[in-house]
Amino acid sequence: MIFAPTASGKTALTRELFSQKGSHFLFKAQIINADSQAVYKGMNIGTAKPDANLQKEIPHHLIDILSPDQQFNVSDFVEQADKLCSQITEQGELPVVCGGSGFYIRSFLYGLPPTPVCDEKLRENLQKRIKNEGNAALYEELKQIDPQSAAKIHLNDSYRICRALEVYYSSGKTRSSFLPQTKLREQYDFIFLILEPERKVLYERIEQRVNQMFKAGLEDEVKNLIEVGYGPNSPGLKAIGYHEWFEFADKSEDYSEKVRKAIIHNSRKYAKKQYTYIRDIQGGKVISFDGGEETLNIISAYLKNRIAINC
Repeated sequence: MIFAPTASGKTALTRELFSQKGSHFLFKAQIINADSQAVYKGMNIGTAKPDANLQKEIPHHLIDILSPDQQFNVSDFVEQADKLCSQITEQGELPVVCGGSGFYIRSFLYGLPPTPVCDEKLRENLQKRIKNEGNAALYEELKQIDPQSAAKIHLNDSYRICRALEVYYSSGKTRSSFLPQTKLREQYDFIFLILEPERKVLYERIEQRVNQMFKAGLEDEVKNLIEVGYGPNSPGLKAIGYHEWFEFADKSEDYSEKVRKAIIHNSRKYAKKQYTYIRDIQGGKVISFDGGEETLNIISAYLKNRIAINC
């Protein structure tokens, strides 16, 4: 498994390590995407998906599998990643879970905490309520019932608001009372890399990436998504790089510049937050990562040694 924050160079790293065209090629592998928004079709520029050439060189999974109006959550990720790991291993290749969604990666490593099975009628009722009453009303209800869960959920995240209420109304217990797992899952022999670029360098790379996104046509990509019917309440368009386009009522000449600055600001905040889920994970190997030859050699040697031990 490889965790790295946005714009840190993890895509280039996977090309070096797992593409036969890479100068540090180790072995044949397949990538299981652990970036939560890359699952959505039509959202290519803002999510910085691996390019088509790389996806030909190394098989990638959980990319472009849903439309932006469909929900994809951590339980979906863990379930599908488990199936893919089994399939890839049977093919004699190495499954590599790689991305920047720390919550997804942590949940895959430890497994999901046990929570009540979905009650379809209750869920439908909550979904109707949130449509009729709005997010704010149900969010306030959740704050009264389970303030600990509410503190971790954004007001615009209607899915997680409904799920937390569903857990409470179906079990009588708050979602936060269901304790997370504390031991790594035994069905896997994990090798876990945590790439940690220097903060100043990372922030510079984030700004460069956002500028490149604008040059590549991010604004047109968002317009196209809106034209076909997606909007601020679509799960996909709540991602950084997309939701900022709905935040400014004033569409003046500097509108795009305001959005650009907001995306940079939010991306930097998110990059810092991404580490909160993985700091204390057992056995994680933290590597100061700059993408240079020396760092690549360190990572390559470490993986060769670990794979040899595990085999």
